[in-house]
Amino acid sequence: MEHHIHNSAEHIYGAGNKVAATVHPLSHEEKHDYTHASNGHQHHAGMIADFRKRFYAVLLLTIPIMLLSEMIQHWLNVHISFAGSTYILLLFSSVVFFYGGWPFLKGWWEEMKAKNPGMMTLIGFAITVAYGYSVAVVFGLKGMDFFWELATLILIMLLGHWIEMKSISGASKELELLIHLRPDEAHLVHGEHIMEVKTASLKINDEILIKPGEKVAADGLVTDGETYLDESMLTGESVPVKKMKGEKVIAGSLNGNGSIRIAVTHSAQESYLSGVIQLVQNAQRSKSKTQLLADKAARWLTVIAILAGLTTFLVWYLSGTTLSFAIERMVTVIIICCPHALGLAVPLVVAKSTALSAQHGLLIKNRTAFENSRKITTLVFDKTGTLTVGKFEVSQINSFSKEFFENDLLRYAAALEQNSEHPVATGILQKAKELHISIPAIQNFKAITGKGVEATVDDKAVKVVSPGYLKEKGITIPGHVMVDLSETVVYVLINEQPAGCIALTDTIRPESAEAIQTLSRNNIKSVLLTGDNKKVAGVVAAKLGMTSFFAEVLPHEKLEKIKELQNKGEFVAMTGDGLNDAPALAQADIGIAVGSGSDIAAETAGILLVNSNPKDIVSLIQFGKTTYSKMIQNLVWATGYNIIALPVAAGVLYNYGILLSPAAGAVLMSLSTVIVAINANLLKVK
Repeated sequence: MEHHIHNSAEHIYGAGNKVAATVHPLSHEEKHDYTHASNGHQHHAGMIADFRKRFYAVLLLTIPIMLLSEMIQHWLNVHISFAGSTYILLLFSSVVFFYGGWPFLKGWWEEMKAKNPGMMTLIGFAITVAYGYSVAVVFGLKGMDFFWELATLILIMLLGHWIEMKSISGASKELELLIHLRPDEAHLVHGEHIMEVKTASLKINDEILIKPGEKVAADGLVTDGETYLDESMLTGESVPVKKMKGEKVIAGSLNGNGSIRIAVTHSAQESYLSGVIQLVQNAQRSKSKTQLLADKAARWLTVIAILAGLTTFLVWYLSGTTLSFAIERMVTVIIICCPHALGLAVPLVVAKSTALSAQHGLLIKNRTAFENSRKITTLVFDKTGTLTVGKFEVSQINSFSKEFFENDLLRYAAALEQNSEHPVATGILQKAKELHISIPAIQNFKAITGKGVEATVDDKAVKVVSPGYLKEKGITIPGHVMVDLSETVVYVLINEQPAGCIALTDTIRPESAEAIQTLSRNNIKSVLLTGDNKKVAGVVAAKLGMTSFFAEVLPHEKLEKIKELQNKGEFVAMTGDGLNDAPALAQADIGIAVGSGSDIAAETAGILLVNSNPKDIVSLIQFGKTTYSKMIQNLVWATGYNIIALPVAAGVLYNYGILLSPAAGAVLMSLSTVIVAINANLLKVK
């Protein structure tokens, strides 16, 4: 036990840096991906704005188009007609067709070029036929124009695509955020002078100064000074690591209160941080894009609608009916089969589920990930800040002597630690504050290098030290003292005698155990994946009843562990909070970031847990299943009504006096959209 406690405390007091990773420099092309990521985000935002602008323009024109349409006037029992009204109707409808319909016409053209017809093909074909036929009617073809159907069709399709694009997260900003972890400028030591230079210009063997509170500008070796570095966002180490002369430091890590000088060992492009960037990049590139169900259904509907429309035209025309009647039948079939409702079936559910999720602490950044949450077979957790609180708290205080009570030990320890920013010190001071313990003044304060601190308190020589100090001095402690293997322990010595010990732990969240149990009941495996040591990881995994754990895992190894699970046929979800989790979050089938984590983790992940509550993951999976079910219902309805409507539109019941007009076809199409919208709004979080 003593050996283990020694290892745990050495983790806090003066342990060397164990970070070692093999990374590869970014290629020339990959360096430019930072710019591409930013441009992609701007392009996506521009497309949303474009759909919004076109929607409002078409909305304004649809009102006069409907008022000037013969069918609408007939329904409203009004008559609006004046010289040239037909040509004004044609003009307005032409603007709607060419301006409002342009995204669909362009999409149709691109699908044809790619020989991959889909939703855009059907929309483009339908509006082109409707517009072409209506123009022919204006210039003499006998029949009734479809201008109002054309306008409403384009209007609702624009709205559908606008909603859809807004519901999908903006273009990835991962690379942008990653690169921002490294400061733009560095303090280059040049003789007796300190010069401000661009980080990108640093070369191997350059010496740079890292001031308190700054981020390290480059990988390097400490040449002067000592400090604590917070590497949690890079290595998964849950507490800051002490850095002294000759030890490695990593670009992007956050400096504590000390000031150090380092000799640069890697250029910016070859740094550990750049390697992590490359891992995220590769993981994202290797992900296959999930085809949305709506696109698949629309592809089938495209083929069916076009074939059915052409077949309908040929059958009627060759049977001796007028050209007008044959075109009218074809247009009715095309319109009634247009993926009007299909285009909104999924986005409406997404819009609804996204709003509901936000109210319950789930932010959906990637809708495909959310839809696929029902497939999860293995859920991989990062420990610090996900299953645990992410900060050290006093878990127990043991007194070895009747002369000193627990509060006395805490009082003395807090006195010595009051000027330290170390996480152990912060935990001790927080406990003293909670118990309203007054902290006395100290004299003769002194740091015991790598082992603890000492000072005089109330005329007593007090030391707060690690187990390593006890071992070095041959000091023994009572054999009955039991310490949890997951705890970090410091000892309080008074006048060189062991008076007691204080144990601290990164507290497991109270919700974690319940979340793991619920996952187990749903036959979902839970795996702990952490950079912490095996003993701590093992205890945490055992306490929570997790399926298995991987410990002392570095960022590139985390990604490999995810791949291993995937290669075994598991559908893997990964949840984490740090930059060190970003590659694994990107590689996983579903990446879930906790809200207390870094921005990069949040951006790399498909889903963000705002409240950092593991129970939210269970809610996510259950709500994901409900949402998927609602999407299927909408897709079935949006396509299913065609089974009845299409044959009727084609005129199979003509001999029985039942015939759908193009207007009636448009009404049925609109009705299917309304039903889809109502069904989407019935979605609830149970």
